[in-house]
Amino acid sequence: MSLLLMIIGAVLGAVLIAFAIVKYLPLKLRWLPSVLLMILAIFLGFKIYGGIMQPIQFAKEKVKKYAPVIKSLKIIRDAEVKYYEVNGLYTQEKDSLIKFVDSDSIALTQTRTVVEQVNKGGGIIVDEEKRVTDTTGYEPVLKYFKDRDYKTMFNVPGVEGLEFEIEIGSLEKIPGLVVSTFRVRTPKAGILKGMNNSLIKQELEVKESNQIKGDFVSVGSLEEISTGGNWPPQYDKKESAKKE
Repeated sequence: MSLLLMIIGAVLGAVLIAFAIVKYLPLKLRWLPSVLLMILAIFLGFKIYGGIMQPIQFAKEKVKKYAPVIKSLKIIRDAEVKYYEVNGLYTQEKDSLIKFVDSDSIALTQTRTVVEQVNKGGGIIVDEEKRVTDTTGYEPVLKYFKDRDYKTMFNVPGVEGLEFEIEIGSLEKIPGLVVSTFRVRTPKAGILKGMNNSLIKQELEVKESNQIKGDFVSVGSLEEISTGGNWPPQYDKKESAKKE
């Protein structure tokens, strides 16, 4: 909007200057306004170019800022999932989750089918199949976090002194079955601090499916059973490409 007002103002100013030249300025001095108009045109050209390029640069820069944040959220998500596998619920204790990755183990299991004879009464014996799960060993949780900076995973990358918010809750999946939930998030405004305020405001209101919607970058949910993030697939593709 400010760029449009600047263009309109410049056009009106040029018209007024042209009118003044024709009506009031002597012929021998008419070169002076021409020089001023040339300078104004160059200045306006730079402003228009900047106005066009600023959203483009903003879009590139925000991706650079979001990418490491999402990388950390994925580490936290994976740690929470492993914690759930062992304990049957999620945790909001950051130190406990780091310690869990450092020193805990996950049971290795094997499921097999066995046939048992079941007495149905009246001398009737039938074979019934049952699935039995055996523990075959244990492996350290740390195995899944090799070369991943899990000890600082709660620090929001690029934002000094800010940590991710982490909450846990529960939902009744079906009557009588309550399931643990978690959500980890951080405000987008904090990540983008220092950039154009007008463009940050637009970013917080985006609705497109290929953008991070809402005020936060987050993973998990307290409203539904999910361990997914609210970022578009392009961020996952970038990380996969780096691994390859």
